[in-house]
Amino acid sequence: MAKRGGFPGGGMPGNMANLMKQAQKMQRQMEESQKELEEKEFTAKAGGGAVEVTITGKREITKIKLSEEAVDPDDIETLEDLVMAAVNEALRMVEEESSQSMGKLTGGLGGALPF
Repeated sequence: MAKRGGFPGGGMPGNMANLMKQAQKMQRQMEESQKELEEKEFTAKAGGGAVEVTITGKREITKIKLSEEAVDPDDIETLEDLVMAAVNEALRMVEEESSQSMGKLTGGLGGALPF
């Protein structure tokens, strides 16, 4: 009677070891990519450059620059809207860069993993 279970011919353990090596390599690449992203800075402008916001890949604001024209004591709401728009655009830029760099690493998988 044939033996049930296990790995017939011993082929699977070698494949599993290769899969584990590939997974570890991908994890290292993802960590390196994440570190590179965190060290980058992203600058976005709103209101034709009236407001400029710079953030890091860690999503920390490092700089906000306002032009004199943007500062109108009688119209604080517009300045608030411009700051919010610039911050949101900078955050979108970080997210896009993150998605692209992760996509480069995981794009080749194409459903190759069983989970």
